[in-house]
This record gives sequence, structure tokens and C-alpha cells, in this order.
Amino acid sequence: MSNNKKVKELMAIISIQSEIKNILPQIQLAGLEASVAIAPTSPDQGVWIRKQIEKLQVKLSPETIRQTPNVKATKDAYRALGKDPNRYRPAAEALMRRIANGKGLYEILNAVDVLNYISIKTGFSICGYDASQIVGNISLGIGKAKEPYEGIGRGELNIERLPVFRDAVGAFGTPTSDSTRTMINHKTNKIIFIYIGFNAKDELEEALTETTALLVKYADATDVSTFFI
Repeated sequence: MSNNKKVKELMAIISIQSEIKNILPQIQLAGLEASVAIAPTSPDQGVWIRKQIEKLQVKLSPETIRQTPNVKATKDAYRALGKDPNRYRPAAEALMRRIANGKGLYEILNAVDVLNYISIKTGFSICGYDASQIVGNISLGIGKAKEPYEGIGRGELNIERLPVFRDAVGAFGTPTSDSTRTMINHKTNKIIFIYIGFNAKDELEEALTETTALLVKYADATDVSTFFI
């Protein structure tokens, strides 16, 4: 696993602001950057993911989802920051609840489907972006009152007190919903996935390894760089 020197070789320097580190001292970031060939979900990928989701679905219930360590840690972090995690559910929990209710997983784009599958499997609310739309360096902080933010499929989102990624333009990512400004689309050719770990270093490493393998297989990922902060 790479160190901070490796992070600086990526598209941006990534840092954690003291305002959130002071409240959540165990917080860690991990992630990857890669060149990819974005395409609609292939039949092979769709079949494989549906089989995996069927296996996961039998284990998911409201109670098991609440007790999933990474979901619980994320919700506890929201509470520590002063945000209601049941009103602003972390993305992983929302996806897991969808699967538990038998609604299946959206098939969106190859790389996005990999992200969503790993999120359901691990409980990490993974933030996925089109790297070309990020301007300057990245920092993780706490959302401010009335800070502008348009979430994917959610419209204007109140990000006050949420963990928030910002670049030189402003807020672009939270564990509840990524933003429309940096969303992965058909024109994307370089991605960055960021995982926020509140209690699980080893699981972060395992998630990165599996994500990389699936991106190589289904999105022709190359030039993959991973980082751990």
C-alpha cells in the first residue's frame, strides 16, 4: 500500500482537515485512480453482479445492515459531526436496503456498477468521481450551512455537518451522495474512487484490491494508482 509520497504523484494532493480529524481522530482515507474505458454494463458483468447480489441479499435485513461494522461506523461518525444518519443515509446503507427489499442493483456504467457492488459488499460508502472534473487539490472537511451542492438524483442537498470533499471550486462529494459536477459519465476516461474508513484499515486494503481487479476486468482499467492516508 502506498504512502503520502505516492499520493502526491496522483492527480491531486489529498488531505484531511483538522476540523474533522479533531472530532473523528480514527478517520482514514484510501482510494485509487485509474484510466478506464467507460461503457454501459456488459451482459457478462450484469450476470456476474446479479449473482453476487443474490448471495448478499439473503444476509441482509434492517438489523444486519445496521450492525454491519462499516455502516455502523459511518452512522456513528455522522452523529458525532451533528448530522442525522437516518435522514441523510450513507450511500452504502441505502444500497444495502435496496437489495434487502428485493429491488436489485441499478445497472448504470461498468465502473459505477463496480463501485456500487463493492459498497454493498463492504459497507463502505465509496465516493467515485470523474478525475478530469476535479480542480486542484482535494480536502476532506465538514459541510457548512447553505453550502451549494447538487447530489446525483437528489437535487439540492443540505450537506451541513456531513463529511465533505472539496476542491478549488467547492464541495463535490459526500458519503451520502456524490455531486453532479464530478459524476462519472460516458465521456469519463479517468476516475478516482475514495473510501472513508472510520474503523477498518485492513478492510480498506481488501476493498481496494478487489475493486482494482474488477475495474481491470470490466472497465479495462490501466495505470492504476492506489493510496492510503
